[in-house]
Amino acid sequence: MRSLLSLACLSLALPVLAADPPKHPGYRVLAQDRGKVAIIGTDGKIEWEVACGHNSHDIALLPNGNLLLHTGGTTVTEMTPKKEVVWKYEAKPKEGYKGRVEVHAFQRLADGNTLVAESGNRRIVEVDKDGKIVKEITLQVNKPDPHRDTRMVRKLDSGNYLVCQEGDGCVREYDSTGKVVWEYKLDLGGRPASDGHGPEGHGTSVYGAIRLANGNTVIAGGNNNRVLEVAKDGKVVWSIDQKELDGVTLAWVTTLHALPNGNLIVGNCHAGPDNPQLFEVTRDKKVVWQFRDFKTFGNSLAAAQVLDIKDVRRK
Repeated sequence: MRSLLSLACLSLALPVLAADPPKHPGYRVLAQDRGKVAIIGTDGKIEWEVACGHNSHDIALLPNGNLLLHTGGTTVTEMTPKKEVVWKYEAKPKEGYKGRVEVHAFQRLADGNTLVAESGNRRIVEVDKDGKIVKEITLQVNKPDPHRDTRMVRKLDSGNYLVCQEGDGCVREYDSTGKVVWEYKLDLGGRPASDGHGPEGHGTSVYGAIRLANGNTVIAGGNNNRVLEVAKDGKVVWSIDQKELDGVTLAWVTTLHALPNGNLIVGNCHAGPDNPQLFEVTRDKKVVWQFRDFKTFGNSLAAAQVLDIKDVRRK
């Protein structure tokens, strides 16, 4: 009896060892860089790929399994998994404009039409399955530039448009008539402006933005080297600075996914091979997943979609 009691007391005195946290399951990733579009599995192997020489700024795997791709400076292409082109739209100068046009953003809408942002033309168009423009929204652009008028553009559930305007350093929300109903202008965050696409470059060339269910807007600052969450009143309520995360330095911040658990997946372009091209971060700023594939892709991976997740952003 005494030995049993001694054994029981000894077992109570032993420290309880914490179990190792579960390993992150990883994600499949669709992205474009180094002359190809590819889907990378959770095992790091290429599941699907197709040649694409254009440095893409948007990309999407559609619910029907087809891919919406940025295949040229003015061209959006829908392609089947068998690599058959089933739809294509090429932006051209609008009437009265003779300058260059570039496309940097597009989105397949719930009604089957496709939103296309046309820099140079300074407009958003909605295009039907026959390639006909069925709606046009004129953009307010303070510093016109066919390469910098727009970056990411998304139509919201409200019918408004959330538009990242790189040259103006501004995110604007337009209503269905083209009226600006909200805007946020980026600042330099207390650092001097500097040239360059890598971590040394710093400015207000905004790239991406998503609207959360609570009405806040998360902004991928491009060469602002930051992620900002901004409330309706324009106040920053949460942010990630360039060197705030362990093991990650932010360069040109691009892709955004908002997850149901509150985490964000962030694209980190031009940051170099010592940094992930994509990473998942918690609200208390812990990096819980990294995507780093400099064999398949390179240092210019800007357009990416993380697959098989429920993205809670308002599309």
